[in-house]
Amino acid sequence: MSQTLSRDAAWSLLTEWVESDSLRRHCLAVEASMRAMAEARGADVGLWGLAGLLHDLDYERYPDPDTGHPRMAMAELERLGQPPELVRAIASHADYLHVSRDSDLEKALYAVDELSGFVVACAYVRPQGIHGMTPKSVKKKLKTVAFAAAVNRDDIRRGAEELGVELDAHIAFVIDALAGQAEALGIEGSTEAV
Repeated sequence: MSQTLSRDAAWSLLTEWVESDSLRRHCLAVEASMRAMAEARGADVGLWGLAGLLHDLDYERYPDPDTGHPRMAMAELERLGQPPELVRAIASHADYLHVSRDSDLEKALYAVDELSGFVVACAYVRPQGIHGMTPKSVKKKLKTVAFAAAVNRDDIRRGAEELGVELDAHIAFVIDALAGQAEALGIEGSTEAV
């Protein structure tokens, strides 16, 4: 069995490959959601956290979907001797690679990726940040096409469906997971607004 990277080694790898603060925060948000999801499902928290943290490792350097992301991240993780299930999960989060999502790990990564980014975007525009956020308010923002326009709404719905959870419950779960990391993610909001 392959030895997974330590959390510290994975963070060093991410910061070596990713300079953008916003992309680093996105990876941290997906990691937080994945760790919470693994804990709730009795899965390997470390492995699931790594999938979240490293899923966009190569996005900044190699954004082209035809030749780059996530292929370079997959190759680097294989070179580092990481478990095949980690590499496959990262492959399966990119629909255009046509890698089926079969395991809970793969389904979870896909389900939390876009939604974590969207919830963070919602928190940024609220004076109180993520505190007090509800699935209803997130779903209202989902209907505003111009808000966080890069987030694929279909991926969010499909992710919850593939995971076998109701969308409102899934949104609430991700909000709770990210609230635990609010300070690191910069989504605490002002203390006066809380």
